[in-house]
Amino acid sequence: MLQVDIDSTRTFEAVSLAIECCQCTVHSDMHLYTILVAIFWCGSVDSRKIRGISSSYKRFYREKKSYLCLDGSKIIPFEQVNDDYCDCEDGSDEPGTSACPGGRFYCTNLGFRPRYIPSSRVNDGICDCCDASDEYNSHTRCQNSCRNLGQRERAAVEGQMRNLDEGLRLKQQLIEEGVLLWREKQAQLRDLQQVAEDLQIRLEGHRRRTQGADRLKELQAGDNDAQTLTKWKSGITQKNNTVSSVFQVLDSNKDGSLTADEIQAKVFIQDQEQGLSQDEAMALLGGRHQMNLALFQLTLWDSLRAGDRLKIKGAHGTQGSLGGEETHIKAVDREWEASDMKKLEDAYDTVNMEISDLQRKLTTDYGADREFLFLNSQCYQLKVYEYTYTLCPFSEVTQKSTTGTEVSLGRWGMWSGKPDSQYSHMMYENGEPCWQGGARSTVVTLTCGTETTLQSVKEPSKCQYIMDFQTPVACQPMPKQQGIHSEL
Repeated sequence: MLQVDIDSTRTFEAVSLAIECCQCTVHSDMHLYTILVAIFWCGSVDSRKIRGISSSYKRFYREKKSYLCLDGSKIIPFEQVNDDYCDCEDGSDEPGTSACPGGRFYCTNLGFRPRYIPSSRVNDGICDCCDASDEYNSHTRCQNSCRNLGQRERAAVEGQMRNLDEGLRLKQQLIEEGVLLWREKQAQLRDLQQVAEDLQIRLEGHRRRTQGADRLKELQAGDNDAQTLTKWKSGITQKNNTVSSVFQVLDSNKDGSLTADEIQAKVFIQDQEQGLSQDEAMALLGGRHQMNLALFQLTLWDSLRAGDRLKIKGAHGTQGSLGGEETHIKAVDREWEASDMKKLEDAYDTVNMEISDLQRKLTTDYGADREFLFLNSQCYQLKVYEYTYTLCPFSEVTQKSTTGTEVSLGRWGMWSGKPDSQYSHMMYENGEPCWQGGARSTVVTLTCGTETTLQSVKEPSKCQYIMDFQTPVACQPMPKQQGIHSEL
């Protein structure tokens, strides 16, 4: 009994014979069996013709008298399609054979991902398609592994989706933490600016007192003309009537000078029951036994205004006010000594540096939702062979050898991703000069992950580095798919 294997290779002569059989006239019942076989062959021709073709191209390979090459360069008899001879320049007439050098064979791979392979791999004894369709006429026995591959791929995709969901959840948490951190830094900046302003006022007051004291010494030591000194004192009195009023309140006996006893009688410490001691009063007078108005204006008056611990009693010995308003006289602290002036200046410089650093941080681009803010002031390390690489986002990238030598691979420059994914790459520039080359630089690629870690470091070209940095804030929602054409 004749059996026909529709999946085996059919020679061109056999196909031609089958076609002729289909068109002949039956003259005898003895030929009935032959006719049935021929009809079966005729019905299977189309199946042979379209091997290696995707469903979207099948319309070009329907059974007809002629075939037009897909590039439009030639028309050939349809019998020459898949006849193991390349007729079309684009190789489109041999989708199921290896006859054309640039041809492609389509693997349907039902249950997995369809794909194209070079037609040179057809019947080469190696299973390239998971459905084994590329080895239809070879001695290699290929098993259909598409189902298992599809299951593994779907499991991997599901795992990636779970990681993505977890990454997006962590990203939202980091965004919320970033908002709080941003507000905290703004409040910190305002506090530092207020501290800087207070320090500046205190420094200016101290400088004025120092300059006044130096001027007074010059007048007392270098000018013995009483008239000149009196004129200078008179000018100060006219300049500030408030100073004169306070002096008169403190000068109980109206002799034009203040003593320790008068200071004790008029000045008291706020929120304390006891008055000033003799030593404290002498300290306010600068160690002197008495002080006139001019000296009071240049020294004690500014010192009293600088503090917030002391108040002046009214003319009758009770807490009162000068000019109808309560006068608060600020205390004199030992910080106004010459050595403490340097401390104030150092503190002022330190605060201003902190302000500048905070302002720089607050003007940095941390993403649309400031999701990358948490990376600031953080550093991540990875050891690769004899080197330890350190990435400090928004600061610097360094390389440290086992000998302890550290080299800068670039300082924070900018976000360097494409317009549709701006925050996917970081650029660090102007690192230490490379031997016989330019400055070192590093590009950091950010990828989605449930942890924030430095994954890999490579040097594809001399002194040009690439880092893979994984973090949840790099996770992005999957776009809605509008349709996928895997064949083109």
